[in-house]
Amino acid sequence: MASAEHKDFNKPDEVRTFEKGKLELVNIGGGVVGRLTLEPGWRWSQHVKPVAGTEWCEAPHFQYHASGRIHVVMADGAEMEVGPGDVTALPSGHDAWVVGNEPVVLIDWQGASNYARG
Repeated sequence: MASAEHKDFNKPDEVRTFEKGKLELVNIGGGVVGRLTLEPGWRWSQHVKPVAGTEWCEAPHFQYHASGRIHVVMADGAEMEVGPGDVTALPSGHDAWVVGNEPVVLIDWQGASNYARG
């Protein structure tokens, strides 16, 4: 029988840092949830692509956008800008960047465990 679990992003199980950002991971309920914090000026193709070694971000995401604004461009050319309160489902094959001067904070239920992993 499963038992109740409680985790705190202030005490993550793993932290991955990269230029202009960090990913905090908690392992809970047999899965992984990530909190991404991206600073103004961050762009996946500049700051994470060298770590990932792929042309596009290949991690699929299912995310809640807690703060800041981010612009997403899919490999097929589709674009969107998202901000606080939005929920996005992004398949593999995208680039993204922070819009404006506010840090972006995202809670990611899919793809976080593979994000920014070399």
